[in-house]
Amino acid sequence: MSSLLFLSACSPGSPAAEDDTTASADTAGDAEVIRAEPREVASIAPRVVISHEEGLVTLDGESGETLDTVEEPGFFRLNNAGDGQHVIVTAGNEFRVYNAGVQAQPHGDHFHYYESNPGLTGATFDADYAGHVVLHNGRTTLFADGTGEITTFTSADLAYGEPSVDQTGADNPHHGVAIELTDGTMLTTQGTEESRSTVQHMEVAEDGSTEVLAETTDCPGVHGEAAAAAEESAEPSDVVVFGCENGPVVFRDGDFHKVDVEPEYQRSGNLAGSEESSIVLGDWKVDPDAEQERPTEVALINSLEDSVETVDLGSSYWFRSLARGDDGEAMVLTYNGQLNVIDEETGEVTERIDAIEAWEEKEDWQQPGPILKAADGKAYVTDAENQQLVIIDLDSAEVEQRIDLDVTPVEMAVVTGSAEAPKHKASGSGDHDHGDEEEHDHDH
Repeated sequence: MSSLLFLSACSPGSPAAEDDTTASADTAGDAEVIRAEPREVASIAPRVVISHEEGLVTLDGESGETLDTVEEPGFFRLNNAGDGQHVIVTAGNEFRVYNAGVQAQPHGDHFHYYESNPGLTGATFDADYAGHVVLHNGRTTLFADGTGEITTFTSADLAYGEPSVDQTGADNPHHGVAIELTDGTMLTTQGTEESRSTVQHMEVAEDGSTEVLAETTDCPGVHGEAAAAAEESAEPSDVVVFGCENGPVVFRDGDFHKVDVEPEYQRSGNLAGSEESSIVLGDWKVDPDAEQERPTEVALINSLEDSVETVDLGSSYWFRSLARGDDGEAMVLTYNGQLNVIDEETGEVTERIDAIEAWEEKEDWQQPGPILKAADGKAYVTDAENQQLVIIDLDSAEVEQRIDLDVTPVEMAVVTGSAEAPKHKASGSGDHDHGDEEEHDHDH
């Protein structure tokens, strides 16, 4: 990791600025660390970070006010960093850290809320062909496709300075993904630039060396992962689903389990999980010869029973169309402009909400198109063609507001101040030391 000037929110225990965010400096190793002092406030609104062809823009998720702009042409991918405050900006050969400027810190039976000025922190993680960002159990895992390098750190440490990182790697460079589990072991894909069909469960030593504990080679074209709710147990455990081209594979209880599907070719490379549900939402593609398949069915993958149910929505979707609600409900934005809310247990479509005008996926996945995100009881939908952000209240199933944008959105992250994948409450006493404590998507 290379550390540049670091601008980030300080500990909530620090003195708060009276009016505006101020900055203080200290050092982390040989690098100067600049911290933005947060202001304590009575409440916070979500922050919406949007990438576009000329940079980034951050909005107040309630008023629609523009809070920050970054002017830098390029194609930037956005992922929540895990701590509820930062966003990982994927830019070519590095992961950058962006401070969205909101924190919700638990304190007994209530929260304290803090705001700071949003902006790029200057911190970067070098990565040859930076790829997937995965959040789980208070940890953030980055995968570099060009080298197979895997970098993991405690998500919450982003708010205090340069995070201490653990590094290991896959055997060969490939478009891969990795996730650190609750006990400190690692799941990662293995393959090459030409093909990949293996997922391994590994023990990672302090020096980054690995020992394979279990593996499956029955996952051709493996792409993406999603964690799901495990069965209740005295010891925390992990359930993770991976997408393949012959049906998904599930990691559970220390081993891999194949999900039987009827089509010989069935690809679910784009998955949306929720740790409130054992069901994982995925796309459902069955035509190996299609240059750009436009399915109307989605998959509901039962990660405890190794089974799958499909739901036909009657309209197609793309990889940025999948999301999960606070209670695990599955959501899909379809070509007809509707937000479909699905009861993941029954497969019933409980709501069809008119969100945006009808649309269709472009031939190039990097071109702007609608994006769906969900947070704190609301769905956030971008309308690229009409340059709007649409906010939907999921309780009332009604559009709450439409915010006009000055840019055409390419990617979006919604940050609420609360950790997106917090550390499991029962997992703090293991031998794996994490330091100071915490969707995958496109078809290339």
